[in-house]
Amino acid sequence: MKQTNLLLCKLFIGALFLLGSVLVNGEDPYMFYTWTVTYGTRSPLGVPQQVILINGQFPGPPIEAVTNNNVVVNLINKLDEPFLITWNGVKQRRTSWQDGVLGTNCPIQPNSNWTYQFQLKDQIGTYTYFASTSMHRASGAFGALNVNQRAVITTPYATPDGDFTLLVSDWFKMSHKDLRKRLDAGYALPLPDALLINGASKGLVFTGQQGKTYKFRISNVGIATSINFRIQNHTMSLIEVEGAHTLQESYESLDVHVGQSLTVLVTLKASVRDYFIVASTRFTKPVLTTTASLRYLGSQNAAYGPLPIGPTYHIHWSMKQARTIRMNLTANAARPNPQGSFHYGTIPINRTLVLANAATMINGKLRYTVNRISYINPTTPLKLADWYNISGVFDFKTILSTPTIGPAHFGTSVIDVELHEFVEIVFQNDERSIQSWHMDGTSAYPVGYGSGTWNATMRRRYNLVDAVPRHTFQVYPLSWTSILVSLDNKGMWNLRSQIWSRRYLGQELYVRVWNDEKSLYTEAEPPLNVLYCGKAKRPL
Repeated sequence: MKQTNLLLCKLFIGALFLLGSVLVNGEDPYMFYTWTVTYGTRSPLGVPQQVILINGQFPGPPIEAVTNNNVVVNLINKLDEPFLITWNGVKQRRTSWQDGVLGTNCPIQPNSNWTYQFQLKDQIGTYTYFASTSMHRASGAFGALNVNQRAVITTPYATPDGDFTLLVSDWFKMSHKDLRKRLDAGYALPLPDALLINGASKGLVFTGQQGKTYKFRISNVGIATSINFRIQNHTMSLIEVEGAHTLQESYESLDVHVGQSLTVLVTLKASVRDYFIVASTRFTKPVLTTTASLRYLGSQNAAYGPLPIGPTYHIHWSMKQARTIRMNLTANAARPNPQGSFHYGTIPINRTLVLANAATMINGKLRYTVNRISYINPTTPLKLADWYNISGVFDFKTILSTPTIGPAHFGTSVIDVELHEFVEIVFQNDERSIQSWHMDGTSAYPVGYGSGTWNATMRRRYNLVDAVPRHTFQVYPLSWTSILVSLDNKGMWNLRSQIWSRRYLGQELYVRVWNDEKSLYTEAEPPLNVLYCGKAKRPL
């Protein structure tokens, strides 16, 4: 009897051990990084200047991940100013605590560290990260974040023979501190001095073999200008935009607006030599241009001939191209179900927000506004104030859901939305410069672009079938862009201009997605390492 009991006990312990092993092995993989942020000297324009490095690298180290990977980044701040990084396009499901903006996180103080931990839940695609504090992003502190599909999920294209990442950025000779001083004094920023590809203004080479097909991941990590991208004597097949597979249309050139990312396939069908890779600014005078080289293996000839011509101002050309970018309804994305199974066009709209940007003067200085409010960051992050019911930090009455006539003023704008509401957001741009808007925590369907002032009759022109869900949306001069979004991710989410001088001077707000249910299924508790600041104090 004793031997039987002993045997049963051993079998029980063994079963527990096996179960534990299965649970441990069944968890999605973790990727661990330690990043040290410092100043350093580089010469992207041929003259030494101060830049912001991550682990001594400019741009910062890439993250190459797979759907559902857990990413852990211990960030050590060796700058002389508080610092945060945000993960551009990562949805942060249930965890706006990890979003890395001043509305959700206390900044990491100089000579201290903080560890981000988030999951790339149900995401694929080409993304980026960059500094969200002050004007740091203008001096570097940006990098690539690529999320590949799991092996069990098919892609709507053959596996490429190689994968190249291109981070295109506008660049200033002025440091981030000098740019900030100019903005603080009430002056707009000048045109950038140049464009860079992967931190270089010239000499960059990407090598491939004739007859092979390569994936090019292209992101605009600049702070001011839209760009047009093209490759001499080659066409590009668009396959993915910010996490969604697209219909594989061919393009000779593509516009990529500030904060946006896309992925193309390029087949090397030309003769063996080098070809120009070109990025040039859009809607600027003068036009800035930078080049790299696509080198065929065995090439003995440097790139030559005229650069392929790209559009310059041509607003309607860009708007028409944007309408051609459509979702592949039958392809799988991060999950095995087709992307088109979510019929966004059949869902009733619960609420409409019309957000109008403007440049104005407040107290004699330049500011940018949304519905007449120029955003000011409180010393207490909105997320902490909301979670701990701290009064006097923000309210839901500061900003209205439609534009009104009256003087502009400072405020902390937060719009309250019920969890799972289906919302129409119209970005109205009555200025003569292009805008680029980004929303954290979600992807939205840009269903309409148009000139002039939006009104309800414009809905007849919406694409309610195959618009591509994305996180960043361009709004053309004297025009509007409309998006539809299912707000199913509980948290405090930043809705901001990606044109960083505008964001720095007030063109942003937050959307609180909320319900009164406290459940780990809808929102995670504050992480154990959460930083406290302002009115928020660590609970005893």
